[in-house]
Amino acid sequence: MAYTDRVKQILSWYPSDSPGTLTNLARLLNTGTLAGTGKLVILPVDQGFEHGPARSFGPNPAGYDPDYHAQLAIDSGCNAYAAPLGFLEAVAGKLAGEIPLILKVNNSDTLAKVPNPMSAVTSSVKDAVRLGCVAVGYTIYPGSGARNEQYQDLRDIIAEAKSYGLPTVLWAYPRGALSKEGETGIDVIAYAAQISAQLGAHIIKVKPPQDFLEQPEAKKAFEKAGIATKTMADRVREVVRSAFNGKRIVIFSGGESKTTEDLLAEIKQIHQGGGFGSIMGRNAFQRPRDESIKLLKDVMNVFAGKA
Repeated sequence: MAYTDRVKQILSWYPSDSPGTLTNLARLLNTGTLAGTGKLVILPVDQGFEHGPARSFGPNPAGYDPDYHAQLAIDSGCNAYAAPLGFLEAVAGKLAGEIPLILKVNNSDTLAKVPNPMSAVTSSVKDAVRLGCVAVGYTIYPGSGARNEQYQDLRDIIAEAKSYGLPTVLWAYPRGALSKEGETGIDVIAYAAQISAQLGAHIIKVKPPQDFLEQPEAKKAFEKAGIATKTMADRVREVVRSAFNGKRIVIFSGGESKTTEDLLAEIKQIHQGGGFGSIMGRNAFQRPRDESIKLLKDVMNVFAGKA
């Protein structure tokens, strides 16, 4: 399809990138129901690795099969499907470009309780190229004592990915030396978005920010600048602004399971605040298939301005 003015505008925000990287970024923006709108809804299924199979797929046993998720992403009209190496190796040869794939190149599990969380690099940029992916995904934990090593590993991965013409989607999940409330506090989430943009991420994934300020210094700064935090739309607006004044794509996770009503209310607030979309896993694939497809389509309608 011809690029819309909105897609052209977004691509202009990445002037140092090669034609190959920009083409793959454009493929993400020009696929699925939201093609051409500048909005994204991505289905990520890394939860089997991250949380275990029963916790992830027990509510909907069809999800134990990697084929199920890829087809769900296609049938619901998602922009892309993101997963670790094993799940993508199980489907990439069958899909042959039906939907853009994102390889999650690092992962962690919940079996070890460690003071300084850090995901292991579990696949490579070359794996992403071999599987025909349009991007790589990586997780950082701002606030972890191991964050510097994560940032340094990420720099090498982004540089290698760019050499192959692949953009990077960065999961930025603050944890470690933070309170539980602070992990999703507005000051911390906005800071994580800024760090992600500074590290060179093309697309930044964060959790929806809550009306809580973790850092005393940030609290003073928010109050002095008069930054609104009361509504989710206010907070999303500040997170997006923190990613280069909205010149980096910021999408928001679906988080833990919610009722459909609560989830769509949150999506509407994210849309009103200028969020670029949603990357929704458990809230989609843990529902029965027909319900999942309807939910994802309803989310897309919100971001398309139809609901």
